[in-house]
Amino acid sequence: MAILTAAISPAVAIMTFIYLSKRIELEPLPLIIRMFVIGVIMVFPIMFIQYAFETEQVITNQLFVSFFLAGLLEEFFKWFFLLFVAYRHSHFDHHYDGIIYGGAVSLGFATIENVLFLFNKGIEIAMLRAVFPVSSHALFGIIMGYYMGKAKFTTVHIRKSLACALIIPVVLHTIYDYIITIQTDTWAYWITPFMIGLWMVGIRKIRLANDHHESIYYRNQETPR
Repeated sequence: MAILTAAISPAVAIMTFIYLSKRIELEPLPLIIRMFVIGVIMVFPIMFIQYAFETEQVITNQLFVSFFLAGLLEEFFKWFFLLFVAYRHSHFDHHYDGIIYGGAVSLGFATIENVLFLFNKGIEIAMLRAVFPVSSHALFGIIMGYYMGKAKFTTVHIRKSLACALIIPVVLHTIYDYIITIQTDTWAYWITPFMIGLWMVGIRKIRLANDHHESIYYRNQETPR
């Protein structure tokens, strides 16, 4: 029970932060829960593919492994379900909503991954897992959701924004995975500034999406009827 609590708590805390950071009109929970569950379910086929590739040693170069099996594989499926489930839903009606649903699907993925990892390795590394893998997944989801929201609520460069919603998280996830899988004693010195920068970018995307939402809301309030 302690391991389960330690594995789930970071995702709940970060999801609560993302949800409550929306300044106007909080989202209904059903679609958020659906995206979270989708994130949970997608872990199993992705882990099977990763296991098969690693067992058969289809890719041996670590950078390519980080790109194909971590960055591209994981972020593509998050992007796919965010686009074809949340993006077209009527509840996705503000720029910030992309961040909420992107965060939900990413944290669903991170939660079950964390549960499996802690049951295998032990609760001693729970804090390390919360600071790095869980929060990194959440931040990739925030960035993905920001560009997904930008694509939906702007009339220009829609395809570019949708592409950014995939490409940027893939690149960031590849860098993250490559750093933590390098077998040296200095990986922590590289991952710490990377995570600080990632948090700064994520917080900025939250602020920008909120500002966009508020500007439209107050403009509509001031429009004579």
